Amino acid sequence: MTQPPRNPYPQQPPAKKNWFLRHKILTVLGALIVIGVVVNLAGGGGESGSGGGVDNTTSQAAPNAEAPAEGGQTPGIGAAVQDGKFEFVVQNVERGVTSVGDQFTSQTPQGEYVLVTVNVTNIGNEQQLFDTTSQKLLDAQGREYSTDTVATVTEDPNLGFSQINPGNSLVATLVFDIPTGVSPSEIELHDSLFSGGVTVALG
Repeated sequence: MTQPPRNPYPQQPPAKKNWFLRHKILTVLGALIVIGVVVNLAGGGGESGSGGGVDNTTSQAAPNAEAPAEGGQTPGIGAAVQDGKFEFVVQNVERGVTSVGDQFTSQTPQGEYVLVTVNVTNIGNEQQLFDTTSQKLLDAQGREYSTDTVATVTEDPNLGFSQINPGNSLVATLVFDIPTGVSPSEIELHDSLFSGGVTVALG
């Protein structure tokens, strides 16, 4: 009796999908999702851009909101102003001074001296140093001038770096060397080198 021929090779199980192939498919799908998100964001950006008209309207109205209050004026000579622990009152301004000191200690300016006399009162609860070098003079163009330290001490030898106790006051004459013919516009007074300062008009 004849027997059917035997299969020399065992039957192979159904082939499983290759993991790398599936991985490639997932990668392509992920890339498509990312592209879709980017396109949506780009579309959203366009909508935001069209909404920029509202922002433009707001920015155009901003100058009116930032306009200074009507009637606001910088304090002037004789007005009491405060910065930190000090209250200042500018008492006098002398322009066009050609020298300070006596015949033995005379100092002359590169341009001309401006002398600003200020009453300084300690309104704090502790002793405070009045530093003459922290005070600034400004002209109409906004240029800033520091005190002439030597000329200031020559004009008032007892000034220098003065400690003021709470409630006490001193009168300081600050000397500034500015170009001849320049008119001082304001003085910026500070209770220390790093304070915000307060401005007094000298006109």
